[in-house]
Amino acid sequence: MNTVENKVALVTGSTSGIGLAIARRFALAGAEVVMNGFGNPAEIEQTREAIAEQSKTRVHFVPADLSKGSDAQMLVKQTIAICGRIDVLVNNAGIQHVAPVPEFPDERWDAVIAINLSSAFHTSKIALADMQLRGWGRIINIASAHGLVASANKSAYVAAKHGIVGLTKVSALENARSNITCNAICPGWVDTPLVRKQIEARAVAQSMTVDAATKQLVGEKQPSERFVSPEHLAELALFLCSEAGGSVTGSAYSMDGGWTAQ
Repeated sequence: MNTVENKVALVTGSTSGIGLAIARRFALAGAEVVMNGFGNPAEIEQTREAIAEQSKTRVHFVPADLSKGSDAQMLVKQTIAICGRIDVLVNNAGIQHVAPVPEFPDERWDAVIAINLSSAFHTSKIALADMQLRGWGRIINIASAHGLVASANKSAYVAAKHGIVGLTKVSALENARSNITCNAICPGWVDTPLVRKQIEARAVAQSMTVDAATKQLVGEKQPSERFVSPEHLAELALFLCSEAGGSVTGSAYSMDGGWTAQ
């Protein structure tokens, strides 16, 4: 099954969590990978080198502030300049802020929408133009269970993730007659730094241990009562890039331990 061997894949937000798992899996499958994200430069370089050594493929890191549309577009342009083309774009970068609507800071709303939603538009705009020239491409948008259902106190995140699912459908329709697909993956709770921050905040707010807060958080929404694995999400992303996934487009795949089945 042809997947991403000898393809060029850009994965945003890939210095940790879901994005890192996808970047690593794609490299092991033979893709030339461009990583992007925030973090300690020395640690990022160690991670990049480790993936390159393990996979025996070319792995790059290109910094970009995805809160700025111009930076998001430049990230794709630099990928094309470095690698010659872009075959696969995984829009994974995201941030979170939790507060009731009347108390939600304007600047946090703007930041969440910019990074979680607008950046995917800006990267897709440049990537699609290159993919259309060559007649092949895959765009995978990492949405969320919150792209399908809502939770209180997450207005910006839910709005952005619903928007990502909508953007996915439009991109799929516009390219339906080509060999370019666009799909969304909607994870439930995944053990990532973003989720860990929410767990730690809950533990402090409710004077409980981190373990108790973890069990409570996951159990409230996810019938499986266990985290979704980043590695399982990476395997789904790999399938969507394969020949077998070539007729899947405009879909929002749930991998959420039963969250949205309720």
